[in-house]
Amino acid sequence: MKHFGIIGFPLVQSFSARYFNEKFAREGIDAEYSLYPMERIEEALPLLERLDGMNVTMPYKQEIVGMLDGLDKTAEQVGAVNVICRKIGYNTDCLGFMRSIREALLPTDKRALVLGTGGASKAVQYGLRMLGLDVTLVSRTPKDGMLGYEDLTEEVMRRNQVIVNTTPLGMYPDITTKAPIPYDFIGSGHLLFDCVYNPEVTGFLAEGKRRGARTMNGIGMLYGQAEEAWKIWSGVGSGAEK
Repeated sequence: MKHFGIIGFPLVQSFSARYFNEKFAREGIDAEYSLYPMERIEEALPLLERLDGMNVTMPYKQEIVGMLDGLDKTAEQVGAVNVICRKIGYNTDCLGFMRSIREALLPTDKRALVLGTGGASKAVQYGLRMLGLDVTLVSRTPKDGMLGYEDLTEEVMRRNQVIVNTTPLGMYPDITTKAPIPYDFIGSGHLLFDCVYNPEVTGFLAEGKRRGARTMNGIGMLYGQAEEAWKIWSGVGSGAEK
C-alpha cells in the first residue's frame, strides 16, 4: 500500500483526505491518504522520508522549500510548493487556479488585485500573469510595489476588474470574517474570486453578489490542483499550463 497525506495547520477545512480516499476506493488503488496537522514545519521531516507523496497547505507552502532536494520549474518560478514527490517540490495550485478562473474572464479583464502575499498568493499571481493580466498585491503590511487596504480608493477599485482573495478570511469556522476592502466600489464589471471553498459563499463573495459582480469560489481550483498532484505522484506528468 502507498501512503499519501497533507501537512498544514489547521487542517479542519481540508477536503484532501476524503477526496483522495474516495478516489482510491473508486479506482481500486491500493493507497491511503491522511491528514497531518502540525504546528512546526520541522515535524514534516520524517514524513518526507516515509510518504509516497505529500500535499502542503497553509502556512507552510513557502517554508517547506528549504527542506526539499529541489523544485520543478513551475514551483521555482512561483516560489511556493503545494505538492511533493520524492522530496521534489511542485506547484499545481497555479494550474488549478488558471483552469478555474479562465472560464469567467472577459476580454475587458486586464488588471487584478490579489489580496494576501502567502503561498496561495504566489500561485495566483503566477497564474494571472500567465493569463495576461497585470497584478497588484494588497497586504496588511505592504512593501514596495504593494498597496495597503487603506490605499484601495474608488479609482483603484474601478481600475482593477478582477479581485482575488488568497487569505484565509471567511474560511470555516471563522465564516463571519471577510477581506477589509471598500465593497461599495464593486459593480457588475468586477470578478471576485475567493480561494476559500468552505463555505461555498464567503462574506467576500456575498458582498460581490449583492452588487452584481461575477463570483467564483476555490472549489474548481482545489479539484484541479488535486488531479494534477495525482498525475505527479503516479508519474503521468506535471508542469504548468501554457
